[in-house]
Amino acid sequence: MSKLHVGVIGASGYGGAELVRLLLRHPHVQVTAVSSHQYTGQTLASLYPGFQDVCDLTFVEQDEVIAKSDCVFAALPSGYSEPIAEACVQQGKKFIDLGADFRLKDADVYEQWYDHSFQNEKLHADAVYGLSEIYHDEIEQASVIGNPGCYPTSAALGCYPVLKNHWAKGMPIIIDSKSGVTGSGKKLTEGTHFPRTNEAFAPYKVGCHRHTPEIEQTLSGFAEEPVQVTFVPHLLPINRGIVSTIYLHCTKKVDLEQIHQLYVDTYADAPFVRVLDLGKTADLKFVKYSNYCDISLHMDEHTGMFIVVSCIDNMVKGAAGQAIQNMNIMYHFEEDAGLKGIAPSF
Repeated sequence: MSKLHVGVIGASGYGGAELVRLLLRHPHVQVTAVSSHQYTGQTLASLYPGFQDVCDLTFVEQDEVIAKSDCVFAALPSGYSEPIAEACVQQGKKFIDLGADFRLKDADVYEQWYDHSFQNEKLHADAVYGLSEIYHDEIEQASVIGNPGCYPTSAALGCYPVLKNHWAKGMPIIIDSKSGVTGSGKKLTEGTHFPRTNEAFAPYKVGCHRHTPEIEQTLSGFAEEPVQVTFVPHLLPINRGIVSTIYLHCTKKVDLEQIHQLYVDTYADAPFVRVLDLGKTADLKFVKYSNYCDISLHMDEHTGMFIVVSCIDNMVKGAAGQAIQNMNIMYHFEEDAGLKGIAPSF
């Protein structure tokens, strides 16, 4: 059986390089081309020596990636993916965007938060939000996927069961998240320079992070009513991983055991969501380098506040891994194909 030809546009960035790393061990695909505007003509291994003797691809122009691929991934900043998606659709290729171009459905909201506008309204209307566990059937039929952001993935999976079943109030929901530095991308900034981040820990973009409207759009869809969140991200002095601690009020008289059973039942067929036993706490150490989302559930008996801890690797489940999971669904591969790795034990 011939393998699916896949290409990665933006393979020189962290998300793109992670895609290539994971795709190289996928049993049903062949990475046929990679691109990077900045490094065209250079080899992937010259930029990331870990690929030496494993992947001999040279960065080419993005048009060549599209021509050589059946399925194209793009790991680019916002505003660059729409014309690539359009070209893929015209040529009968499938397209999975790791950027933000196809995450938001409201054109005005997108322009407000990303300073770009939709150029092809139909393309955006037809695109599917790629939250793998929730929109499996829609992803299966899609040609264009907007891969969720890393913070929104952890928040959505943590909130879905109680919001979908109307066991929690729609607002306000407090989401306190911490991420490794790779979540900021490869480009060096004053806030991500090693001397600035090492031995440091602080929130950033408090109350104004770009992932806020994506989180609210997703949670509102679950709840079938408007949901507002107070979302505060923090930067951890580590390479990768996200811990989101989510605070909700339950709308009905249920105890923690009932809520736990709801989560277990909801995710019973989800290969990458692990609902931990009561009394355990999710820890990013045990999801690193994996496509798992670990969820632990807690109750503050004093205030009646329900607390969810949701942990993912921002580079895998929060980006490249979920993108590959979506590809697996689109092409009817085993959902865990190429994604069976677990976190190192120490």
